[in-house]
Amino acid sequence: MRPPQEDQGREPSAAGPDTASGGPAGGGEASVLGPAESAPPAGEADQVADDLDALLADTQRERDEYLDLAKRTKADFENYRKRMGAEVEAASGRGKAAVIREVVPVLDDLERAIQAAGLDPEGDSEDGLAHGVLLVFRSLRDSLGRNGVEAVDPKGEKFDPMVHEALSTLPAEGVESGVVVEVMQKGYRLGEQLIRPARVVVSE
Repeated sequence: MRPPQEDQGREPSAAGPDTASGGPAGGGEASVLGPAESAPPAGEADQVADDLDALLADTQRERDEYLDLAKRTKADFENYRKRMGAEVEAASGRGKAAVIREVVPVLDDLERAIQAAGLDPEGDSEDGLAHGVLLVFRSLRDSLGRNGVEAVDPKGEKFDPMVHEALSTLPAEGVESGVVVEVMQKGYRLGEQLIRPARVVVSE
């Protein structure tokens, strides 16, 4: 057996771990569970709010710029589409007019042949050749009419230099001056476009 003194000497060391754990461990736990972090200073919060407002203002400005650009682009495209449509229509009209200028002299020749034969352009003939000429004349005339071509036959109308071409003047009893008394060659128009002026004789 050991002397009692030795057991008594061991008591302080047994109590020692409790004291040690209570000391440093307790101190470490206090550092982890310390007081909550404090809020940022008021100046920093104001700066963040100002930055957000500036960012929002820049975003709205860019949005408005892109919206204006889209509107201008749409308007430019609509103007371009209308302009191209008008140009295509004008080109089509010019093409039609060029073809009609080539065709109307043929119609003139047929009409002169009918008049020389003493035939009625709206009538008929038992002669096969004359009948064919009448049919061709009326068919060509009607085809031009379906495409908007109108004859200009201004006999008895006031002379208009915009649509008539005066070949000569002639004294005409009982007719005031400046009236078309004879049509030497009919004119033709396509809508508002003059294809060929009527060639006329005008009273003095």
